Amino acid sequence: MKKKISRKIIISGVIIAIGAVLTYAFWPQPMVVDMGEVKRSHMRVTISEEGRTRVHDAYVVSTPVAGRLLRMDVEPGDLVVEGKSVIAKMEPSYPTLLDVRSKAQAGANLSAAKAALELARTEQDRAVADKELANLQLKRMRHLILSDSISQLELDRAIHETRITSAALRNAQAAIAVQKAEVAKARAQLISFGNNLSKGVERTAVIPIHAPATGSVLRIIQESESTLPAGTPVIEIGNIENDLEVVVELLSSDAVKVSLEDQVILTDWGGPHDLNGLVERVDPWGFTKISALGVEEQRVNVIVSFANPPEYLNRLGHGYRIEVQIVIWEDKNAITVPSSALFRQGRDWAVFVVINGMAKLRRVQIGQNNGIKAQVKGGLEPGQLVVLYPSSELTHGTQVSKREIK
Repeated sequence: MKKKISRKIIISGVIIAIGAVLTYAFWPQPMVVDMGEVKRSHMRVTISEEGRTRVHDAYVVSTPVAGRLLRMDVEPGDLVVEGKSVIAKMEPSYPTLLDVRSKAQAGANLSAAKAALELARTEQDRAVADKELANLQLKRMRHLILSDSISQLELDRAIHETRITSAALRNAQAAIAVQKAEVAKARAQLISFGNNLSKGVERTAVIPIHAPATGSVLRIIQESESTLPAGTPVIEIGNIENDLEVVVELLSSDAVKVSLEDQVILTDWGGPHDLNGLVERVDPWGFTKISALGVEEQRVNVIVSFANPPEYLNRLGHGYRIEVQIVIWEDKNAITVPSSALFRQGRDWAVFVVINGMAKLRRVQIGQNNGIKAQVKGGLEPGQLVVLYPSSELTHGTQVSKREIK
């Protein structure tokens, strides 16, 4: 009798153990998922594009008269001084004698060029006076803002006026350089050798070509000695230390989102740190450009000025590649959710929120989205966990567990 009872107990135990093993084997296991956290963080939305540096006021020097250009003595990178450094020399072709009419016209051209030069110098004086007044006004505004006597808007306007007057002064200086070149060109038109011939040998004068501005030689366009007509470009000069800017070709659909004074982050230029800049101008004219895939695109030039001192630019030069990120929106205390947690639920955005190990479907209101994280306007609170990269098998109420990263 005892043997029968023991046998029944053993058989019952085995059946219970087998049932427990089968129950455990077929019991639904939590779905292993990646999880992210809703948090407050600094968020910005940028437009990224490749740009290139350039000198704002680059001077292309051309031959003033027809003749033989002598071999260049300068090299790219050489420093030159306005009106003093000789950047090229040429021997003019034997000119024809000037008749009375041509001589009078050339003299009138010279007088007009001199008058235009004086006018440009007057404009420079006025620009200097405007800049000094704007600097004094800005200095007063900075003192008044400390005592809350003026608004921040008035101070911003004073800063804006200072930048405008600085730009006007640079334009006036550039106009003087142009008019000096016009005077030199007009004087060259008056050059005449007359009958200065000695025993059939032509006496040739060498015309020096001086630098129109202080800066560096950017490139030599015509290096070898050759005979050239008047107006042929031979050398380009610019100031890469204080006159460097960045030009970016944006899609027209992106350019309309950019405003003046927008912050710009300049990266991947080869230096040890990122650079800062400001949007200085968005061109009102677009142009068609063929992409690498053969697609026609409407592009717009956006000009970015450097906000860093010149010494931060290291060895950055004219025509260098640089990655540009234009900040069109920024919030330092935004509620954000990883963009990989979002998916469409009809016309709305939705996420799976993890509550007590269970995925709960929740519709959310989303603002800005930079592809990495999105601004939350409603539906989520900081500290909540959400499912990243939700699969089609995940549904409301599914048990989930966090994937452990080894």
